Amino acid sequence: MKIQITPLAERKLKERLGDQPGLFKLFYDTEGCGCDGINVLLIVSEAQSGDVSIDAHELPFIISRQQEIFYEEQMRLDAEERFSSFKLDSHSQIYGKNILVRDLRNTEVPQPGAGIACEVTPR
Repeated sequence: MKIQITPLAERKLKERLGDQPGLFKLFYDTEGCGCDGINVLLIVSEAQSGDVSIDAHELPFIISRQQEIFYEEQMRLDAEERFSSFKLDSHSQIYGKNILVRDLRNTEVPQPGAGIACEVTPR
């Protein structure tokens, strides 16, 4: 699997990663969302068993082997300067125009589990 990342999206993702180690995990959350599912980019501290690498140029991307079926082999990730969300698409479909990044590093939230990507947490 390969994700072509635009220069703007790469810059914004690197800003989100900061100077802490971490991996971007492409995750399709299908439970607890009240919909068919949503795509999200999780920042995790380490890969879990069953995770595989995604070729994303210089950025560290992974996906669960079980979730590879939801995505095509070649995709593109883009961003807009004024928004914090991302757009993931391929030649044949748009996976999402409002894909958010959720940083799970340094949290007690188990990574990733059912419903965590769209769970609303109190401030």
